[in-house]
Amino acid sequence: MRKQVQEPQPVVAANEESYFVAGDGCRIFYRFDGSHEKPVLVLSNSIATTLQMWDGQVEELSKYFRILRYDLRGHGGTSVPVGSYSIDRLGRDVLELLDALDIKRAHFCGLSLGGMIGQWLGVHVPERIDRLILCNTSAYLSPASYFDANIASVLAASDMSQTTEMFLHNWFPAEWLDRENPSIRPFRAALLALDPRGLAGCYAAVRDLDMRRTVALIQSPTLIIGGSYDTVTLPAHSEHIATTIPDAKLLLLPCVHLSNVEYPSEFLQAVLEFLRGDH
Repeated sequence: MRKQVQEPQPVVAANEESYFVAGDGCRIFYRFDGSHEKPVLVLSNSIATTLQMWDGQVEELSKYFRILRYDLRGHGGTSVPVGSYSIDRLGRDVLELLDALDIKRAHFCGLSLGGMIGQWLGVHVPERIDRLILCNTSAYLSPASYFDANIASVLAASDMSQTTEMFLHNWFPAEWLDRENPSIRPFRAALLALDPRGLAGCYAAVRDLDMRRTVALIQSPTLIIGGSYDTVTLPAHSEHIATTIPDAKLLLLPCVHLSNVEYPSEFLQAVLEFLRGDH
């Protein structure tokens, strides 16, 4: 009897980095971590950060999910279109990325601006989003005049040093800054390297956002994670989203703005329990 020769199985790349081009020509950098066989979890960043803001969570999350991270337009390895961006455009960047990678449905976790993008996706393409996690975010942040002033300031500045210090003081507790906690260093480096035109473009997207009523249309199971000491996206903002989205769960951590960095263990536990349906 002739012995059957088993064909070699293709090697599945655990980690890969690449680019795709959005419909308007923007070249967007993305990275995968984890096995192709696992369900996809998209992680979306805060304004003025890169996909590296999730480095502390990827190792553990990739045991259960195929992690897809990307740099927002105007940030990190993604190109910098000139002009104002919109939440609609930032949301479509994610949708086009999923289409390009032939991902029909995914979990989504976004922090700050990433959480605003998550709200847009939950409202406009519910069939593409399985479970939704919205962290340290808001459905409406501040009057347009506040962001117009910030846009003018960052574009007029000779460098990013003043903007960097402003963001760091909004993101981290004072004692971390006083003692120069090592966790701050990669965020400072990313801020100093940020193209001000990319920051201004995303400022405009946040300026024009108002989803205070429309988040009620989100159908996906949703977890809201907020910070009790967050001075940017206030605890009241998290509470509003949680009470507006039907059956949403709310967790307030005793943190400032970057909850995944300041309270990594508690953040990770909450995310895994929610995504795996433990509660």
